[in-house]
Amino acid sequence: MRLLTHNLLACHAKNCGSSSNNFPLIFRNVKLELIEADYSEAFLKGFLPKLDWCALVHTARQLGDISLPEQEPEFTQAPPTEAQLQALHHVLLEIHVAEGEMLCPNCEHVYPIRSGIPNMLLAEHEIPK
Repeated sequence: MRLLTHNLLACHAKNCGSSSNNFPLIFRNVKLELIEADYSEAFLKGFLPKLDWCALVHTARQLGDISLPEQEPEFTQAPPTEAQLQALHHVLLEIHVAEGEMLCPNCEHVYPIRSGIPNMLLAEHEIPK
């Protein structure tokens, strides 16, 4: 699972989906892989407005990557530099969580990750009605 995907996931278990503390999910017991990905400046620039910078930086640091600055650059003031886009590309698209778990910081529901695929399915009693 790429951090690109992780930056879009939140817990939707019963009594948790409306909480403001259900994102970002916390990684536990992970096995990481670095997998090269094709670079696309247009994709990265298009994804910037959808990105939760603080969550991405926090997660990257939790996984041992410090290539992104703590504070989000002011991309409205100046377009991203090539170096900024390369660092973003690396974190979003090349760091893969192959195995492990994601834990909701609010309700502590565990979402397993196997073969790089997060299982976000909920049991029937966990589904909001």
